[in-house]
Amino acid sequence: MKNLIPKPFGKKRMAIAICSAILVSTALGILIYQGTKDTVTIMLDGKKEVVRTHAATVNDMLEDLEITVQAADYVHPSRTTKVDDDLEVVWKPAQKIVMVQDGKTEEVWSTAETVDELLKDQDISLKEQDKITPSKNTKLKANMEVAIDKAFSLKLVVGGDEKQVWSTSTTVADFLKQQGVKLNDLDRVEPELTEKVEAENTVNVVRIEKVTDVVEEPVDFAVITKKDDSLSKGKEKIVKEGKDGLISKKYEVVKENGKEVKRELLSEKVINKKQDKVVTVGTRTTVAQASRGVTNVSSSSGKEIYVSSTAYTASCKGCSGVTSTGVDLKSNPGAKIIAVDPSVIPMGSKVYVEGYGYAVAADKGGAIKGNRIDVFFSSKNDAYRWGVKRVKVRVLD
Repeated sequence: MKNLIPKPFGKKRMAIAICSAILVSTALGILIYQGTKDTVTIMLDGKKEVVRTHAATVNDMLEDLEITVQAADYVHPSRTTKVDDDLEVVWKPAQKIVMVQDGKTEEVWSTAETVDELLKDQDISLKEQDKITPSKNTKLKANMEVAIDKAFSLKLVVGGDEKQVWSTSTTVADFLKQQGVKLNDLDRVEPELTEKVEAENTVNVVRIEKVTDVVEEPVDFAVITKKDDSLSKGKEKIVKEGKDGLISKKYEVVKENGKEVKRELLSEKVINKKQDKVVTVGTRTTVAQASRGVTNVSSSSGKEIYVSSTAYTASCKGCSGVTSTGVDLKSNPGAKIIAVDPSVIPMGSKVYVEGYGYAVAADKGGAIKGNRIDVFFSSKNDAYRWGVKRVKVRVLD
């Protein structure tokens, strides 16, 4: 058979045919390759993408996508999971968070979205009184600082009232503000406001106030004794009655927690002026007296002696309130009793004391020796008015 196609033309067509066959085969192979890929839905840091892949595992797929997975990143399902058609993969990269707790700083990596989730992720539990900054519902950002102040227990005393409280404050001033304690100008705080508080400390607020107190006080009148030679010895005559005065005193009083701790007199004013009592004592009759030593007087002599006289009360220093003969002076404030030296005036003697009146020698004392007596008064003022004087004593029996 005769070949009608020229040789050069036949070779050219053959080459084209071969190329076409290769292209078709390649395209077909590509179509077949693409058709065998698995369709995977992947969430990459919150963004949803659909990819087709021949990767055998989730880790292979992430590597194909040039995603570097850190140890703290969240991948679901696990990276060793086999890739199947319609698989859903979630990858959430961890971010660095700076945590400050108890004065220590630490960098952590976490996929938590909020501060609250971070605490759970780090297995940190807080008490109600603990303080965290920022708040738990704050959304986390890379390199964010999260500070935790652990609360501690301490004692708070305000105006004497004590209670146990919790605080995260660092100074006494901050602590008191946190507890709602308002300070007055005079209040004293222990320790100082600028000092730091620590666990088991005691913060004491002493409430101080200054008040003005006006009181009225009586002023005792004095007894003025004058000699009168027109009167017999031993007789007394009241020339002018005494009258107590009245004075107003103004004090500045300092109180701490309601109790008075200081009182200072600011001024005083006389409301009623006192009137002293004037008494004349007779000196007309002269009676011989013992010139030396001790004069012994029997109970029946009726003689008179001069003695040095002082006064005492039932509540004087060192006094029991009961005489040496058993008389209860506190129960008998009106009793007329004198203490004597029994060797001079016998015990139980009835006497008349110049300026004092009739009395009984029913007491004695260690300091009462010789010509000396001690007269009893129920009032300290009366005893002070009596003072120390030389008087005549007549022994009646």
